[in-house]
Amino acid sequence: MAKKPEETTTPPPAGGATAGNGVQPSLNVLAQYIKDLSFESPNAPNSLRSRDKAPGININVNVNANPISDTEYDVTLTLNAKAGADKDVLFNVELVYGGVFRAVGFPQEHMLPILFIECPRLLFPFARQIVADCTRNGGFPPLMIDPIDFAQMFQQRMAEEQARAKVQASGTA
Repeated sequence: MAKKPEETTTPPPAGGATAGNGVQPSLNVLAQYIKDLSFESPNAPNSLRSRDKAPGININVNVNANPISDTEYDVTLTLNAKAGADKDVLFNVELVYGGVFRAVGFPQEHMLPILFIECPRLLFPFARQIVADCTRNGGFPPLMIDPIDFAQMFQQRMAEEQARAKVQASGTA
């Protein structure tokens, strides 16, 4: 007597979360690119001489997101790093690093955190490496930017926008 094959069912993925329409949420990186890159060392070669103390480094970070279609978004991570000693600028690096992401199956209320926290979190290691390579190639030690808390940045941005909306609402009332 031949043995009958057993039927098996694949369990849902861990967490088993699906959107209201039954689609499993997914976030995909479709492309990554350098949109703008600038390195300046205005006082070279004098700025390359060793110094008694470490230079002051100021780093600014910004995230922007724009829809391309119903499910695709262009997210850009902007990093500006400026190093100086006394009044001299040693170097100035500006990088706009972008990614095209496909986000499917997420509830609408989750889209802003995905675009402003998760997408830049995925882009950051690549942008960090570009800045490090750029400063090293400019004759300086590689600038290794510390990890960035994009969730905290997003919460701060939302708080600022709510405060701005409150001021505007009270000004027109």
